Amino acid sequence: MKTTVKLLMVIGIIGTFVGCKSTFSASETMQVEENRNAVYEEIISNPVQFAAFISEARKNEEAKMILMKSHMEQMESGNMKVMMQKNPEMKEKMQSHMQKMMDENPEMKVKMQEKMLNKMMQSDEGRKMLMEKIHGNDEMKKAMKKRMSQMMDENPEMMKEMMQKMMKKNPEMMQKMKEKMKNKGQ
Repeated sequence: MKTTVKLLMVIGIIGTFVGCKSTFSASETMQVEENRNAVYEEIISNPVQFAAFISEARKNEEAKMILMKSHMEQMESGNMKVMMQKNPEMKEKMQSHMQKMMDENPEMKVKMQEKMLNKMMQSDEGRKMLMEKIHGNDEMKKAMKKRMSQMMDENPEMMKEMMQKMMKKNPEMMQKMKEKMKNKGQ
């Protein structure tokens, strides 16, 4: 009887250990919002885990695209500008990294230049800064003149409209243009 009781106790204990074995499933855990938020918080709060997470994300092409998209949205929102003003070291790293990426990928460089140009053209300050940069670089000046000339040849209405806007904004330019027209006529 004692042997039977001992045997049943051992079987019961072994059964309990086997039955209580944890079966962890990441996908099941992530389906519960509370668990998911706890996992996110744990990763974010621990720099080592966060760095490992980002490293893993960079190995996956789809995740890389999501990270890049998020990064671009941050830059466009202005939040990134504020962060970089607070942390000049990060600003330098970001600029060197962006330059490296653009050197490696000419297509990305063209897209970034177009995006920056469009953004600059949206404000008077941006246009003024761009014009100063163009006037300081002979190569850019030639390319811009060629492009503007081509655009005006293709669209004379645009040329008239631009000239009128420029004359209204800058009366000195209007005077210079009149003088040039007189000089050409003589």
